[in-house]
Amino acid sequence: MTNKEINPKNIPEISEDYKFLDFEKTIQDISEKITALKNSAIDSSELNNQINTLRKERDVETKKIYSKLSIWQTVQVARHPQRPHTLDFIERIFDDFDELHGDRQFGDDASIIGGIAFLEKIPVMIIGHEKGRDTEEKVRRNFGMPQPEGYRKAKRLMELAEQFSMPVITFIDTAGAYPGIEGEERGQSEAIARNLAVMSELKTPILVVVTGEGGSGGALAISVGDNIAMLQYATYSVASPEACASIIWRTADKAPDAAEAMKVSANELKKLKIIDEIIEEPLGGAHRDYDLISSSIKDSLIKNLSTLNNMPMEQLLERRYKRLLEIGI
Repeated sequence: MTNKEINPKNIPEISEDYKFLDFEKTIQDISEKITALKNSAIDSSELNNQINTLRKERDVETKKIYSKLSIWQTVQVARHPQRPHTLDFIERIFDDFDELHGDRQFGDDASIIGGIAFLEKIPVMIIGHEKGRDTEEKVRRNFGMPQPEGYRKAKRLMELAEQFSMPVITFIDTAGAYPGIEGEERGQSEAIARNLAVMSELKTPILVVVTGEGGSGGALAISVGDNIAMLQYATYSVASPEACASIIWRTADKAPDAAEAMKVSANELKKLKIIDEIIEEPLGGAHRDYDLISSSIKDSLIKNLSTLNNMPMEQLLERRYKRLLEIGI
């Protein structure tokens, strides 16, 4: 999927605190020129014309770069530090979100958030990874890498949704499940496997949106669904490119080659029929315009939920089962 013709109304402005990626050097240079002119003490129509000309030049350059991203560059966009997270989407897409905590066995894992909200007056259960923003929050949320209690919380909320006939909507954005010894001691693999089993037969519609990184079992544990949508520059894979490179080549330096081989991009996964839909991002990525990408996700959720709600439950479960069996054929 490529960006459409440049439409001035759909071009997000770059903020002064924007963090440029390595391959965005030419965009950064133009942006710095624009900033210098804007900070100039001179205020004239000629100066404004220069700024507008540079903005158009930057938009053309952005479109040129993003129309031919390599898979490794897509991985970098998916990991952008300013990319919107689950809480950002909840704030913009849903109404009256009421967060629910704890797995009723060990504790509350802040790397997975969940709760009840309304999607256009339809009650839904939301579950998603949350990485956090500043250092303190990132540590509290374990950088979006769930512990077993996080997956057990997700399972509890899914079963609660089934009990009250609420659709489940999950947002995927994690490098993977937490690999530490504490997680293994508390049954990490069992918690993930249990979620896969529960989701495969959950008697309510499940919509999945991969918004950033979809890494390994950490992502899969809450991404068995009836419709899997993926943002244009998100990734979804069996392991991180660095982990794969370390296993195959014994060095993480080969991560770009691993990303290409694993076909982690949305376009490749759509061809393999692992995902159902690609949601186009604003020019320059979702982190450039939270409101625009949230609106696109909301439209997708409403459309697909309407389709799934019209299916008899027996047909929905059969469709989900068939969809899982066809992966890889």
